[in-house]
Amino acid sequence: MLIPFFETEPSTSSSTPTTISSSTTSLSTSTSTTILTSTSTATSTSSPSTSTSTTASTTTSTSTTTSACNSFHDQTTYFVGAQPEGLVVADVNSDNKPDIIVANYGSNTTSVLLNAGNGTFSAQTSYSVGAGPWSVLVVDVNSDNKSDIIVTNIGSNTVSVLLNRGNGTFNAQNTFSVGSYPYSVAVVDVNSDNKPDVVVANYYSNNVGVLLNRGNGSFNAQTTYAVGSNPYSVAVVDVNSDNKPDIIIAYYLSNNVGVLLNTHNGTFNSETNYSVGITPFSVAVVDVNNDTKPDIIVPNYGSNTTSVLLNRGNGTFKAQITYVIGYGPTGVAVGDVNSDNKPDIVVTNYYSNNVGVLMNAGNGTFNAQTTYPAGTNPYSVAVVDVNSDNKSDVIVTNQGSNTVSVLLHC
Repeated sequence: MLIPFFETEPSTSSSTPTTISSSTTSLSTSTSTTILTSTSTATSTSSPSTSTSTTASTTTSTSTTTSACNSFHDQTTYFVGAQPEGLVVADVNSDNKPDIIVANYGSNTTSVLLNAGNGTFSAQTSYSVGAGPWSVLVVDVNSDNKSDIIVTNIGSNTVSVLLNRGNGTFNAQNTFSVGSYPYSVAVVDVNSDNKPDVVVANYYSNNVGVLLNRGNGSFNAQTTYAVGSNPYSVAVVDVNSDNKPDIIIAYYLSNNVGVLLNTHNGTFNSETNYSVGITPFSVAVVDVNNDTKPDIIVPNYGSNTTSVLLNRGNGTFKAQITYVIGYGPTGVAVGDVNSDNKPDIVVTNYYSNNVGVLMNAGNGTFNAQTTYPAGTNPYSVAVVDVNSDNKSDVIVTNQGSNTVSVLLHC
């Protein structure tokens, strides 16, 4: 169990200012499709010579029974590396089909699963990164119109950057030193030079590191900003409508989130803190009440809730409203899953082995979750249309079963 190494299982009680609790609908189905695939590419950059080895094996096992479909089909799972943590779904080979990229903590690799075009995915290709990869993003960092991979490595205290060759394959990593245990990463232009910069949450250093982009896909040494104790997850979004991206942090042990406003030159003011639930695990910043102001959404691993903090409009936030979800929520994504133009909340419930979907009621409040089975210990989640039917699908990493689940929308 890797969430995180220093934490026990969550409690079954919560203590929060406002809690909306209602019955949970559980859609439990018995269809299971598993596609066992693996291709691995290992590249060494420690010397001028480079060695590459590739192996592939494919096994398919399917068992199906009939069950009614309500919102999402039963999961299809794809094997990836050991203990997959971070997840991003983005087009990396310029075919207008979103692909799956995963950080595999136990394998020290990142996996790329290319989209076959109908919501199914090819065997993974894996690339060596640092020790203990945890968080992953895909952004063009060298202005060649090709999406590159950025990974944080908590075992080596580095960020890996893998530049895209142009066909969905990647060069060997370049690494950049950061602080201690960089659990989370965001990649956004913070100094208005049209070059995406790297922002990391350094858990044991109690700071946020900002690595400014030099312009060719390499980065300057980090500049650090002291923050609260044990920053675990970071997002970078403009929350006060000044066209400058701000930093939002979830503090795992402090039970709050911090907001650092951008001072307009890529530096940041001291933070303002807001209370959330017990052990907030990740953070999303999205406008959920259609007032054009991004709000904060946080799953609270220790209190089995999700917090929603609505933006007042000047970069400050109202007190949280909390919603009861599953056991040990970790990942969160926000997207419109029922085509009503209202963003919904999707969370991974780690110990419940399912995904919870909270439909938006239309004014920034949410209905009780509906759950869908995932793999063992679902960790991270993305909401993206992967089969080009204009409906949002759900993709999940399963830490305990070394798989990725794809739940296609009906």
